[in-house]
Amino acid sequence: MILIALPILLLWAGAVILAMLDGTRKPVVLFAIAILTSAIVATGFLAHEVLTEGTQEMLLGGWPQGISIAMRVDALGIVFALVSLLVLLAALVYEALGHIGARIFPALVMFMALGLTGIFFTGDAFNFYVFFEISMISAYVMANYGETPRQFRAAFIFIVVNLLGSVFFLIGIAAIYHTTGWLDMVLIREQMPLVAENPAILTATIIFVAFSIKLGLFPFHFWLPAVYTGTRPAVAAIFSGALANIGTYGLLRFGADIFPRELEQGAPVLMILASASIIYGGVQAVSRHTPNEVLAYSSIGQVGYVLIALAIGGEAGYAAAVLYAVINAANKTLLFLSVNLRGKAIGIAYAVGAFSVAGIPPVGGFLGKLGLFQLVTEKGDWWFVILIFVGGALSFVYMFELFRRRFWVPGDGEAVFVPASVLVGVLAVLIIAIGLWPEPLLQLSEHAARVFPERVP
Repeated sequence: MILIALPILLLWAGAVILAMLDGTRKPVVLFAIAILTSAIVATGFLAHEVLTEGTQEMLLGGWPQGISIAMRVDALGIVFALVSLLVLLAALVYEALGHIGARIFPALVMFMALGLTGIFFTGDAFNFYVFFEISMISAYVMANYGETPRQFRAAFIFIVVNLLGSVFFLIGIAAIYHTTGWLDMVLIREQMPLVAENPAILTATIIFVAFSIKLGLFPFHFWLPAVYTGTRPAVAAIFSGALANIGTYGLLRFGADIFPRELEQGAPVLMILASASIIYGGVQAVSRHTPNEVLAYSSIGQVGYVLIALAIGGEAGYAAAVLYAVINAANKTLLFLSVNLRGKAIGIAYAVGAFSVAGIPPVGGFLGKLGLFQLVTEKGDWWFVILIFVGGALSFVYMFELFRRRFWVPGDGEAVFVPASVLVGVLAVLIIAIGLWPEPLLQLSEHAARVFPERVP
């Protein structure tokens, strides 16, 4: 059971220590990288235990289940924890290779890692909210990183909108406790089918709105372009590749596990929102010219594919949602870290990310689109077959245009950032490897989807 607590203890101790140090100094940054790497290694060992022996659980305080605070780690949580920590590590290394502009940045990354890991490891609904807020407070401060007027505006928008999402989520948690009498997620899941339909639907809707705001899902997307275009590349990569996982994980954990009946009833609404997100995000991305704007609207569109998988449901649908979320996190991390750099190596790495977003083989994004395509054809949802093709075509157009403007047109004097070229090159190779050898990620996604087999429609 120590493996459950070890990553959280490492990150908590590292965050507290780093908050007292000057994060602009290289030894401090190296210490932060070492702590984050250690947490990833510990999480990897925990992943082996989860995948071989099943869900791992630890009850804090020695009290019985339902009274004590539960830490519960299953395959779904492990997948999202590892992906999020790796994204944070990539962003921290990217900043370390250049120049860290604020002494608190490494500590913020560590607090963000602590909050996200806690979210994915907790089995208690209220603790989910607590870790949720740790992540969001870190994000609020991180949005100011750079301290320019544009970043202050982005931070203000982010704070206002996400505070609204936090309020919705807290109301939802209170409603769950009021209707079931429990905060332990296992006990909530057992009690929820006994709750009257109207209160359950209202509670599920409130939770859905909260996570939709966090994801930037249409029509709750209005904050996302302003924030993504107003932050530094490393922060944008963290927001799109790690922080956004809260929304996807939350929809899976609460929708498929706690509110499966309400998720099935709301499937038509999810399909409408998925269609709107894909088309709206794609059209807006095509019409934009600055790199971060294009990638911001692309993020809105890509979320729609996750919603399609959730709406279809079942083990195959949930596996497709996990698979697409993982690949999308890798894509967005690579693109945000590479789009403001120049050089042939950077251009090749960016092209890999662009092809992956568009779903062109042999890169990893093709695997995600193929999985969704197989899912919708098996269900006979031909509208979504067309939608996937249209979304893929729009993705190809805006990614090609952005590539042409950034890497075909003669440069505007920006220097080639050689160390960062190596980092984004590693990310590009990883995405290619996923496309060429997809079996490990496919098996991991399927394993994560089996967390709630009894909820398959």
